[in-house]
Amino acid sequence: MNFVEELRWRGMLHDIMPGTEDLLNKGMVSGYIGFDPTADSLHVGSLAQIMTMIHFQRAGHKPFALVGGATGMVGDPSGKSQERNLLSEDTLQHNLKGIKKQLEKFLNFNCGINSAQMVNNYDWFKDFTFLDFIRDVGKHITVNYMMAKDSVKNRISGETGMSFTEFSYQLVQGYDFYYLWKNHNCALQMGGSDQWGNIVTGTELIRRKDAGEAYALTTQLIKKADGSKFGKTEGGNIWLDPEKTSPYKFYQFWLNTSDEDAKAYIRIFTLFDEQTIESLEAEQNAAPHLRVLQKALAKDITIRVHGEAEFEKAIKSSEFLFGNIAIDFLNELSNAEVLTLFDGVPNFAISLNELQKGINVVDLLATYTSVFPSKGEAKKMIQGGGTAINKLKINSPDDVYQRDDLINDKFLVAQKGKKNYFLIIAE
Repeated sequence: MNFVEELRWRGMLHDIMPGTEDLLNKGMVSGYIGFDPTADSLHVGSLAQIMTMIHFQRAGHKPFALVGGATGMVGDPSGKSQERNLLSEDTLQHNLKGIKKQLEKFLNFNCGINSAQMVNNYDWFKDFTFLDFIRDVGKHITVNYMMAKDSVKNRISGETGMSFTEFSYQLVQGYDFYYLWKNHNCALQMGGSDQWGNIVTGTELIRRKDAGEAYALTTQLIKKADGSKFGKTEGGNIWLDPEKTSPYKFYQFWLNTSDEDAKAYIRIFTLFDEQTIESLEAEQNAAPHLRVLQKALAKDITIRVHGEAEFEKAIKSSEFLFGNIAIDFLNELSNAEVLTLFDGVPNFAISLNELQKGINVVDLLATYTSVFPSKGEAKKMIQGGGTAINKLKINSPDDVYQRDDLINDKFLVAQKGKKNYFLIIAE
């Protein structure tokens, strides 16, 4: 199956310039996608473009990942209602290193003729003077042409307007395409559907400046079935960096996908073939409560982003909270991972010195913390057998807890009933 057909059946293709598919069918083509370096990690919103590049390379073509060290200093106005803050060069360089490390997990940078290649547009813009730019680039694209772009029209007609910096963005991105076409034989630029205007500015510049031919292809912007923004939760972006979004939270994000979204996402974000996906869909339709699609989706993406070991840890974390995995599992986690696991669970700080002396369990749960609103209620629940600490039932209201009972010398996990967790942190 060729690259375009692959995108079509997966529901990823949005726009394609005439002649693009013919070009791709003739032999290996070099093409690129740009990535925004405004953070030192990509988030799941970038995964659709990463998957596009994976399919491109698997079809025998050569992918270029352009990380915008120069354009990151300007800011793309597409889809934005306000101008972004400009980043310093030091911040950008730090961000570029983080993004390159992540892209290397997905693309093969050492496989011969169609090895992936990373480029930074700062390399060709750093010595490009303003006068040279407006003479060599600006004269080829008219203001009328630039004003016709939706990304420009929407901002100029809005309340905030648009600075000259952002207005010039499409020329800067257009020159990226020209430079890669001229120096790396890149005949195709790909991106999300909101990038169509910027991409065709590049094809137009190549045509007007050197009478060359270049092509454009865009993919669907990912949306959730309920209309809310993909890739964000109440806690913010879902990042690929485990320091920003833990593998457990990353896994849970995909696992909590709706049935309708899971049917789209499993085509977009995995490499499963059509037959495998149809088989999973049949299982899902037969028993929706088993969430077969969500589990397959979450497993595949978590392993590709974070590795098998972190996936297994994410599974155990889920089973710990909702199943019967012993408390010993927490010893396998760092303190930060324990806090992430219990994110959103009520937590209380107690004195490590006080715990060293020993604290009666009723006082622990009703005075030092507010797991129970009163000592009487705590005592009653303990006597009824409905309370546990570190997954062990509390036998008596007279039990005493000490430092030796701490997990990682820091945590006690209290339970009121089976599902109500409380994290007690000794400091």
